[in-house]
Amino acid sequence: MSVELEVEAETPSGDDREVLLRVKDLKKHFPIMKGIVRRKVGAVKAVDGVTFEIYRGETLGLVGESGCGKSTTGRVILQLDPATSGSVNLDGNELTTLSGSALRRLRPNMQMVFQDPHASLNPRMTVSSIIDEPLQEHKRGKKAERHETIEELLLLVGLSPAHANRYPHEFSGGQRQRIGIARAIALKPDFVVCDEPIAALDVSIQAQVVNLLASLQDELRLTYLFISHDLSMVRHLADRVAVMYLGKLVELAPVDEVYDNPLHPYTQALHSAVPTPNPVMESIRSRVILEGDIPSPSNPPSGCTFHTRCPVAKAECSQRTPEWREVSDGHWVSCHFA
Repeated sequence: MSVELEVEAETPSGDDREVLLRVKDLKKHFPIMKGIVRRKVGAVKAVDGVTFEIYRGETLGLVGESGCGKSTTGRVILQLDPATSGSVNLDGNELTTLSGSALRRLRPNMQMVFQDPHASLNPRMTVSSIIDEPLQEHKRGKKAERHETIEELLLLVGLSPAHANRYPHEFSGGQRQRIGIARAIALKPDFVVCDEPIAALDVSIQAQVVNLLASLQDELRLTYLFISHDLSMVRHLADRVAVMYLGKLVELAPVDEVYDNPLHPYTQALHSAVPTPNPVMESIRSRVILEGDIPSPSNPPSGCTFHTRCPVAKAECSQRTPEWREVSDGHWVSCHFA
């Protein structure tokens, strides 16, 4: 069975673009249990009412501080963790209502590239067995056809088929991540969640992996949710960017809008933390310094959850939750003063 590389018709632009994924008011709360009888005394609101869409063939970057709920959002979308409430609709299929064999039938269409390429690969399996596992599970061809597919996948991600019988520990971190990418695209999915796929890699290797993901997207017509805390890499790969803070989205816009005209104070703070290559500009540009630590998701602040660290917060920010609104074409923000 071979990997087909035919390029489909170009994705329409503007309002006619096809929506592949719709996420509406998605929540994931982890219960806090105490006592001998394990009584629920609270909940960690890891994802707390997230709404967005991803168009077919695009990359949506999801950025924010560590612990803000980015990875949990990706896992809940793929139903690796069940949602507490809300809707996840992938290509017309409501995933939150599916389980068992019904959900398993949709697994080939949605895959994940994990953050740690060492922990996500079974050290007791060869590269060939790792990539072959999803093909076997979903009955994609006979043994000879699958072997041909594995060789093509290895070539596609920049590895030699001669290394198919080696084990993960014999490869570098970047090569292991390529193996994980080959496994993720083996079933030719439409949608791939990339959960900080470059965070565990050397800086010299990060650009290679990002360029590989971009080339695979062009060849295989993939749609990405690219989760990262590296704003410079997100700018290189993403078409639109969603900014997350304490389980909620605070801004979503085309990538150039987010970088050139950030409206939310948190987005402005993230943007100002990215160093510029020009030392003169770096020395004179203004910086937004946030005070304090990110609050606990088990006890988030009232009103706007960012008001405890916001440099422009006023009294109403602690009393009233800002509306998630579209301030210009495709530019959404959750701030009273944006």
